[in-house]
Amino acid sequence: MDRTIVEKIEHFQEELTAIRHDLHAHPEIGMEEYRTAGIVAEKLEQWGIEVHRAVGKTGVVGILRNGDGLSIGLRADMDALPIEEQTNLPYASRNPGLMHACGHDGHTTMLLAAARYLSESRRFRGTVTFIFQPGEEGRGGAKAMLSDGLFERFPCDALFGMHNMPGLPEGTCRISPGPAMAGGARFEIVVTGKGGHGAIPDQTVDPLITGCHIATAVQSIISRNMPARETAVVSITRFHAGEAFNVIPEVVTLGGTARAMTKDAMNLIETRMRALVQSIAAGFGASAELNFDVGFSPLINNPDKARAIADAAADLVGEAKVNRNAQPLSASDDFAFMMDRVPGAYLFLGAGQDRAAVHNPGYDFNDKLLPLGGALFSHLVERELGASAAAG
Repeated sequence: MDRTIVEKIEHFQEELTAIRHDLHAHPEIGMEEYRTAGIVAEKLEQWGIEVHRAVGKTGVVGILRNGDGLSIGLRADMDALPIEEQTNLPYASRNPGLMHACGHDGHTTMLLAAARYLSESRRFRGTVTFIFQPGEEGRGGAKAMLSDGLFERFPCDALFGMHNMPGLPEGTCRISPGPAMAGGARFEIVVTGKGGHGAIPDQTVDPLITGCHIATAVQSIISRNMPARETAVVSITRFHAGEAFNVIPEVVTLGGTARAMTKDAMNLIETRMRALVQSIAAGFGASAELNFDVGFSPLINNPDKARAIADAAADLVGEAKVNRNAQPLSASDDFAFMMDRVPGAYLFLGAGQDRAAVHNPGYDFNDKLLPLGGALFSHLVERELGASAAAG
């Protein structure tokens, strides 16, 4: 176990913590991370790194070259969530209704830690591309950067990311070779019938009854249409119908989420849902429209890249603290869209078993992870690009 890089980054832990607390106090919703992006760009420029702003609207890309060789991309997300913070911390959110409840302030700071260390040490040969992504929380940030020519402008041979994980012992790591996180879709079903008086339902086409049957039938997709080997879930989470106790409404709206580990499974869910929605509505004499929006692709780790980042983690924390065959998670991350284009891997870093869960108003990123996360990114680069550096 070699903690040399961790110790070097710990020398500027105070600065890193100040950056993270500042970002935490000034959270910005996805695709509006102007202040955050400005701080990131300023720090990168301060450390002599080439900076490209406004990639995918508010994304930032830093380029660090050190001779010829391969290019490794390192990615962190920057956006906050629409949650009212309840931590009472001295650096708690100053922006009402917004909060860094998922640790993106910490992810951004860990990647900045790696950028500073690598710019000073340059113990590699090739190019490191630092990708600071906006809008991960369902706002299309990865797709926006890709549409803006991310990998055409900044080609990468491999791509890596990581996420903090409360509930996992501090400083331990988990990764899944192959499928690692579910693809995610959100859907809305609008059922239109014929409204009327609740006392004479025979003169109406009741969209509420229709919607109830649709909600029940949709649950059969997983149990009756999905192969048992697949992992998937469909949940109706919203049902809006009517305002008055004696009026059958004209329109009912249902909404929810679908998760699946493969694109084929997600396609099956959409196909079956569309057929059920239309046929059930027609059977009741109503009509229905389905909007099915796939916001997250399944995140599939390249086995070789998963091994590379797991090996780097084991060097820093010891093999016993690295779970190389973790079970896939039903959560999603739009980093998957980037990994559809470039082979890569995504690792989870334990934040501690007594920490509040992400997306919780009491959550706060564990600052002890800042040097370790920065060191893991840095050591990974030195391992992957170090052989060519030694040869040069």
